[in-house]
Amino acid sequence: MFDDLHQVLDTVGPRLRALRRQREFTLAELSATTGISPSTLSRLESGDRRPTLELLLPLAKAYGVTLDELVDAPPTGDPRIHLRPVNRNGMTMLPLTRRAGGIQAYKLILRPDDQSRSSEPQSHEGYEWLYVLNGRLRLILGEHDLILTPGEAAEFDTRTPHWFGTADTEPVEFLVLFGNQGERAHLRAKPRRQ
Repeated sequence: MFDDLHQVLDTVGPRLRALRRQREFTLAELSATTGISPSTLSRLESGDRRPTLELLLPLAKAYGVTLDELVDAPPTGDPRIHLRPVNRNGMTMLPLTRRAGGIQAYKLILRPDDQSRSSEPQSHEGYEWLYVLNGRLRLILGEHDLILTPGEAAEFDTRTPHWFGTADTEPVEFLVLFGNQGERAHLRAKPRRQ
């Protein structure tokens, strides 16, 4: 039992770092949200400081995950995933995967009346796959300006400048798979016919 506790605690730091990078928080932004100093956050992520409940609770709240998810607690036998929506950059993100690192799955909902998101294409490390469930999704990818409709998918290297938003006055719902470079979905969508 004592060895199991040490094994769980040893994995918390890398999980915290992966979550922060996945959510695209800097240490300073996370510090402002949680009230935990950047140096303490850095030491937690590197494993130089043991996590405590007082430190993990605000981190779980900031990331929109449960404590069990944050520390990768052993499963309790209940297979249900309790989704906790995260509202960020004008979109609602529902995480569909539990593990930090590896390929992450989300359901995203964008509303046309939300102006808080930047309309400038961004680039970052990774690979992304999108699948539209409802509505029409506008995807700007490099020099391409595409409209995806329900049932259509797109995949791309996120180092290519990209932006997505609603294509009209209706909300759009879509699934996103995101992974580090090289983790591709291996499902290719046919190109749109002009």
